[in-house]
Amino acid sequence: MTETTIGVGGAAEGTDMVLNIGPQHPSTHGVLRLRLVLDGERIRSAEPIVGYMHRGAEKLFEARDYRQIVMLANRHDWLSAFANELGVVLSVERMLGMEVPERAVWTRTLLAELNRVLNHLMFLGSYPLELGGITPIFYAFSERENLQHVMEEVSGGRMHYMFNRVGGLKEDLPNGWQGRARQAVAGVRSRMGRFDDLVLGNEIFRGRTRGVGVLSREAVHAYGVSGPIARGSGVDFDLRRDEPYLAYGELGDTLKVVTRTEGDCLARFEVLLEQTHNALDLADACLDRLAELPPGPINQRLPKVLKAPEGHTYAWTENPLGINGYYLVSKGEKTPYRLKLRSASYNNIQALAVLLPGALVSDMVAILGSMFFVVGDVDK
Repeated sequence: MTETTIGVGGAAEGTDMVLNIGPQHPSTHGVLRLRLVLDGERIRSAEPIVGYMHRGAEKLFEARDYRQIVMLANRHDWLSAFANELGVVLSVERMLGMEVPERAVWTRTLLAELNRVLNHLMFLGSYPLELGGITPIFYAFSERENLQHVMEEVSGGRMHYMFNRVGGLKEDLPNGWQGRARQAVAGVRSRMGRFDDLVLGNEIFRGRTRGVGVLSREAVHAYGVSGPIARGSGVDFDLRRDEPYLAYGELGDTLKVVTRTEGDCLARFEVLLEQTHNALDLADACLDRLAELPPGPINQRLPKVLKAPEGHTYAWTENPLGINGYYLVSKGEKTPYRLKLRSASYNNIQALAVLLPGALVSDMVAILGSMFFVVGDVDK
């Protein structure tokens, strides 16, 4: 609907403009469409339109056995592949009532935290880039490479690790790997100050993000927003502390749940940066614990045909971008009857409907970039 207001002598005439941001070509990093209604330079309403990358992963789960679905699960958020596949195997193990070896528990926790650092480094570099600062992304990718080397050595994959298995992990750690991982973690930690100095210490960055895109606690709860975005608005919730899984129950002295109360773009970036520091500390704590464990198995022996008993269960994990949930329904066959995925980015992106109205068009990129989402995680 077009609204026109006629002022004195017809000098003041205004017409709302509908502006489509995207969708971009399907081969790009992500395909999201925003339908904005503008009043001059100010956004009156915003509608996120998703589904351009939909691949039907949940339906494909039903045609794959419990070993094969790991491959589908680790691809929706390609920056958090290890964490994605972890949630699936945890849900299947819960259905089976299976206990995994202690060595696998601590190794999973270690790799999950290294994957968290890899995810966060991408956004710590790309967000300043979207605001015009190119230098941080070079530093971010350099640090990512240092961690990718150890992740690739242990799993054989750079992005899609395929290292989790029902009952544990694919294989034990290579000889000397723990020392190389410790060196990589220490090296990344020693250079993380660049982001404090280059980004947080930059007055232009602070000017573009402070007080911009304020997300209220009420909106966080209403839309089911989670992860660093929710904690940037003062919602003190983290499954690693509040419903511990893996070895997080024994890492309470190291685990720090980072929160801010401002709820703006700057607060979300600060939470992400501080969480990265803490994930490196958690990785060190896991390496210390692994060094104390005696040699032992890294997985459980499974039957040739793996079938989950009839029933249903729900497993959720604190992924780098927020809460990922897996609702598994089994009819006692070798394939899931239903596997519903609750991805963090899907809920987080819906909050743009209340976050963008009232903002300037020039601030839209700053707000969008601070939501830290992966479009594949939205569309699954």
